[in-house]
Amino acid sequence: MVEGVTKWVAFSGKVVIFMFIGNYQHGFDAKGRIIIPSKFRAALGERFVITRGLDNCIFVYPREEWEIFEGKIKSLPSTKDSRAFSRFFFSGASECDVDKQGRILVPSHLREYAKIDKDAVVIGVANRVEIWSQDAWADYNDSDLLSPDNIAAKMEELGGI
Repeated sequence: MVEGVTKWVAFSGKVVIFMFIGNYQHGFDAKGRIIIPSKFRAALGERFVITRGLDNCIFVYPREEWEIFEGKIKSLPSTKDSRAFSRFFFSGASECDVDKQGRILVPSHLREYAKIDKDAVVIGVANRVEIWSQDAWADYNDSDLLSPDNIAAKMEELGGI
């Protein structure tokens, strides 16, 4: 078991799902590379997909999760909104390989989208990893969205835990 990544086995005993958890401070180097925490690398595999994420961050998906996500997008009806949704994620997507130092090269269009110059936070969010600019992550955490009262109210709306 890799610390920072939880492994779940379905009742059938066949399906293995990795859940990414935790957050790590890292910086981009001059060439646009960032270290993926070792705790995440094993579950991401040798090749994975990165793309524009919601909330102006970068989403990082293991191949298996990307294929599930891709299938969900492909199954949407061909409405104006679903086409825009598809374009948002697929046009920004790129396959990544981890180098021997545990780094990935993040394309400049994704760094620009996420407004990351140097300092970043790499977080685990269940089935994916997210890369945030350090300032945007701090702002997000300081927002009313994450107040305990707001979270409790939203959880209640969703049916509780």
